[in-house]
Amino acid sequence: MKRWMAMVVLVALPAMAADLPSRKVLSLEAMKVMVAASEAKAKALNVTVTLCMVDAGENLIFLEKPEGAPLNTLKFCQGKAKDAAFYGAPSKAAEDAVKSGHTEALAYPEFFPNQGGLPILVGGEVLGGYAASGARSEIDEAIAQAGLDALAEWLKR
Repeated sequence: MKRWMAMVVLVALPAMAADLPSRKVLSLEAMKVMVAASEAKAKALNVTVTLCMVDAGENLIFLEKPEGAPLNTLKFCQGKAKDAAFYGAPSKAAEDAVKSGHTEALAYPEFFPNQGGLPILVGGEVLGGYAASGARSEIDEAIAQAGLDALAEWLKR
C-alpha cells in the first residue's frame, strides 16, 4: 500500500508543480546594472546618496551607503523602497497623499511619505522597490529612475 501511495505522489507531483505560480526575481547581474546606472547619475549630479533595493516581500536585497552619505539615509532609503514595493507605486504618491490632507495614511503598513522610491516593474509584475536617499527628493527619484531605465534597456538585449 505504501509503495502504491508513493508511486501516486511521484506521478502527481510534477503535474501539481506545473499549476504553481512562478515569480520573476531580480538576478545579481540585473541589480548591478541598476546600481551602476544610479551611481553614474549621482556622480553626474555631484551628489552622494545611499541606494537601497528590496524584493517584492520588502526584504532588503541591496544597500549601499557611500562615505559622506548621512547615517539617516539608511532608514530613509529603506522606507522609500519598501513603500514602493508594497504599494507598487512611487513613494511620492505617499508624500502627495499626506500633503493633500490624508493623514490617516500615516497608519498604513510600509507607508513612507517621501519621494525617492520607485517600484521595480517587469512585465507588469512588481519585483520590488528601489530608492535613493541623500539629496533633494526629486534628485533621489531621478537617481533611482536612472537605475530602472538601465534595467529596462538591459532586459531588451
